Amino acid sequence: MDQAQTGGSAFAHTPVLSAEVLTALQPQPGGRYIDGTVGGGGHAAALLQNIQPGGRLLGIDADPAAIQAARSHLAARFDVIPPEAYTLCHGYFDEIGDLARTHGFEGVAGILFDLGVSSYQLDTPERGFAFSAGGPLDMRLDPTRGPTVADLLQRLSEQELADIIYRYGEERYSRRIARRIVEKRRRQPLTTTAELAELVRHAVAGRSSTPQHRRRSQIHPATRTFQALRIAVNRELERLAAALPQAVALLRPGGRIAVISFHSLEDRIVKQFFRAESGYGGSEALPIPVRLHIVTKKPVVPGEAELQANPRSRSAKLRVAERVAEADE
Repeated sequence: MDQAQTGGSAFAHTPVLSAEVLTALQPQPGGRYIDGTVGGGGHAAALLQNIQPGGRLLGIDADPAAIQAARSHLAARFDVIPPEAYTLCHGYFDEIGDLARTHGFEGVAGILFDLGVSSYQLDTPERGFAFSAGGPLDMRLDPTRGPTVADLLQRLSEQELADIIYRYGEERYSRRIARRIVEKRRRQPLTTTAELAELVRHAVAGRSSTPQHRRRSQIHPATRTFQALRIAVNRELERLAAALPQAVALLRPGGRIAVISFHSLEDRIVKQFFRAESGYGGSEALPIPVRLHIVTKKPVVPGEAELQANPRSRSAKLRVAERVAEADE
């Protein structure tokens, strides 16, 4: 686990599928790579050590705390990673095209996206991602800009809230939860994660009679609602859909893109994008330009040893594709 001090708290993040990422991206000395979600710098450090001498890496993250942590983490490895080998910049991964061009990272050998939230973000109450502590209803990956979850809960209509909770959380009681949120805010705005978690728990109380819900009741009743609101406030799925074509355009022929996702909505976007870019679904009448060859026919998942060491890796899926030369290249 990588740790760096970030404003009094430790940014701790265990990079998931680290060995598998190295196998997928095949880092070589002198190569140029982009880590679009640098986090605490765990994957970045592994890549940088494998591309020396002469290799360079661009690390991007929406969370300023992650950038600070990655900088400390990489600086501590100055004996094998020279400071001129990496550039870290603050931004969302759907800004990857502009950021890469600004810093001279075009025609790169590999790009990594490790989606989702870090252990630090989940375990820091003031970030508002977890319902186990009474932090503010924030959940922004970049706490320097954009509306918070509290803002969404106060502003959106009951129907809009129900749609978000159902679409992004796949929560069957979304309408009931949205109705309770609107009833609550008429009296007093929701401001803390503990308040929201308790509201959701009451909203679904007594609804565990079906076998399907009894299976799901092993997780906290608010889990799906919190996931949905986090996805919505950060526009995670829209950003992913926008980032993937930009990333492919930055790869040189033979370069690879690797994406680690943590829930089915993300994984579906990656899977469908890779298939479309590999020509799946095209025809002689309507040919699809082929830019990718799919490397992983099925997603790579953590092995038993990693699951034991890091239970939060249990839902991780790694998909990999390789850039091919287009007909006119």
